[in-house]
Amino acid sequence: MSQASGAPSPDSEDQVGAILARMRRARNLTGGQLGDLVGMSQPKISRLERGVGSVDPEDVVLIARALGANEDQIAWLTELAERGQTRTSDWLPNPHRLGSRQRDIARWEAEARTFRLFQTAIIAGPLQTSGYARAVLSWFQSLLSPGTDAAATAAVPEAVSARVRRQEILADQSRTFQFVMVETVLSNRIGSPEEMLAQIRRLRDVARQENVTLAMIPADRQWEIPPLHGFLLLDDHTVTVDLFDNGFTSRSPANASFYRGVFESFQRLATTDIEEMLEHYLALYLDLARPRARRTGD
Repeated sequence: MSQASGAPSPDSEDQVGAILARMRRARNLTGGQLGDLVGMSQPKISRLERGVGSVDPEDVVLIARALGANEDQIAWLTELAERGQTRTSDWLPNPHRLGSRQRDIARWEAEARTFRLFQTAIIAGPLQTSGYARAVLSWFQSLLSPGTDAAATAAVPEAVSARVRRQEILADQSRTFQFVMVETVLSNRIGSPEEMLAQIRRLRDVARQENVTLAMIPADRQWEIPPLHGFLLLDDHTVTVDLFDNGFTSRSPANASFYRGVFESFQRLATTDIEEMLEHYLALYLDLARPRARRTGD
């Protein structure tokens, strides 16, 4: 297949704007000159090449054709542009209220058969004790609604109740659950030492279920991909991500496929032989839970 100079090869992973910019430079055209050829302004050409905002696939066709790309290359560039549009527009914000967010996730979980959940800093939601969940959700509520008004106070127990109800699905043996967490979820003291003890014991109990795989990434592992944030992947169709001030969900198969690859990368680093790790943190929190005089020998 003949190629216009600077045109993409089929295995190129560049952004479509960067590819078009390379093609333009290969033709010795300025952004203004290209704009004149296709009836667009120079600023618009510049934004498109820098990947600022969403790229219109029709603009891509027009520009690629003007730069001498053949029909196969134009089709491939158009596909890149459409894929980019899907990834930016398909993430929708979750409900702002904590309880509503828990109920929405529960509805999506009811449709799923396979659950993959990765967490970097806190115990995964379906594995949390009610006390641990209360500590986590109270923290989020204080960020979302500073103060102690009645609505904010009521929001936390409502959300805790909804989160605990979500855990009933773990008993369904027709579903499979794969949890991958970083060892730091055990060392991060989200609640009191007593609550952390109860939480670790719950992890041990759930890990014994036949439909659950619970794996930990030891703190000394070298990462293949930086663990930027946790996420929940339901089957191959829904991904949800929590942020400090909100959360976002995508029901795009392309996004789900992408996150499955990320999950599998983390899974390769993890071990299911976690009993010794759990025992270490149980001993740590048992010591912290003892009265100070007994710990110091006074």
